[in-house]
Amino acid sequence: MEPRVATVSQINGYVKKILDHNIILNNVWVKGELSNFKRHYSGHLYITLKDEGGVLKAVMFRGAATTLAFEPADGMKVLARGRVSVYETGGAYQLYIEEMIPDGVGELYIAYEQLKKQLADEGLFDERHKKPIPKFPKAVGVVTAPTGAAVRDIINVITRRYPMAEIILYPAKVQGTGAAESVVKAIEYFNATREVDTLIVGRGGGSIEDLWAFNEEITARAIYASEIPVISAVGHETDFTIADFVADLRAPTPSAAAEIAVPSTPELAARITADKSRIQQSIVSRIEGGRLLLKRFKMRTPKDRIDEYSLRVDAMTRSMENSLKMKTMSLRRGFAAQAAKLDALSPLQTLSRGYAIPTRGDGTVIRSVGEVKSGDEFTLRLKDGSKDCVVK
Repeated sequence: MEPRVATVSQINGYVKKILDHNIILNNVWVKGELSNFKRHYSGHLYITLKDEGGVLKAVMFRGAATTLAFEPADGMKVLARGRVSVYETGGAYQLYIEEMIPDGVGELYIAYEQLKKQLADEGLFDERHKKPIPKFPKAVGVVTAPTGAAVRDIINVITRRYPMAEIILYPAKVQGTGAAESVVKAIEYFNATREVDTLIVGRGGGSIEDLWAFNEEITARAIYASEIPVISAVGHETDFTIADFVADLRAPTPSAAAEIAVPSTPELAARITADKSRIQQSIVSRIEGGRLLLKRFKMRTPKDRIDEYSLRVDAMTRSMENSLKMKTMSLRRGFAAQAAKLDALSPLQTLSRGYAIPTRGDGTVIRSVGEVKSGDEFTLRLKDGSKDCVVK
């Protein structure tokens, strides 16, 4: 039996096909240290990832490289996501990187992205599920730590803008072990008691680890299930958590959340004053208009009104007479046209030109000499009368 012989290209192509169809290697996260880092003039990045036991060649094409939020450098520990395939010309397999982040927050970042995609696919972020925020809440529930800048900012803003709104604070743990469970418990409490119209859920800024309670799945599902509208207020303006995406409204800071939750009393007062002035002006205008109309009506005597009605009757009479004249003229013109057509078709017109019409005694017209014989009597109709005739 002869051995099967394959070319180098066939082997490389076969291995590439195996790797490309491997589910695990088609989308894998790889942890390693950067070495031999090179940025090509084309924008592509060429990298070697290494650890204590080996090295892995990698390339990151320009399109993916432009999304990097940091500048790679040799010795940097990273997490890289991509697919493992074969570069057939070189006969070597390598990692084609689509996403790369510094190691340290990498595992949390991956968990964040995975949960974000899962909940988005389930529809928890859809706008159709967002509830409107009440314009004039009687009470605002605040779920945050009982101490710190966030709760002070929220209380100060609400008290200044809309002091008639009651503030009910549920002191929750917002960082560390059990924080997510504490936030969920607070949301469920307010939904059970219905003491408030709006919920502010959040905390001040911090690292991704500090904010992680608001990236937990149980927190996201509790916010989604809340029948009370939820405003998320987690971290600073640049911080985005899962809670922000699922909440009915996202505020960039706790202070901004308080401004969104309640209206401004001074602004409302100014608007009411403006509306009051506009309504008063409208009422005064209508009263003055009525007075002028009444005055004009009182100044007119019965004779004035009779004269006015007489003028109106005269005007209407003239209008009717004009209409009748125009209609009569139109009918006359139509009648004359029809009479002219009828006259043109009349046999009398033919007789006036010297023609005659022979008829039998019963009135039938004789049209041919073959219809009579010698001795037959007939009548000849002329222009000005008729004569009895005999055929000879």
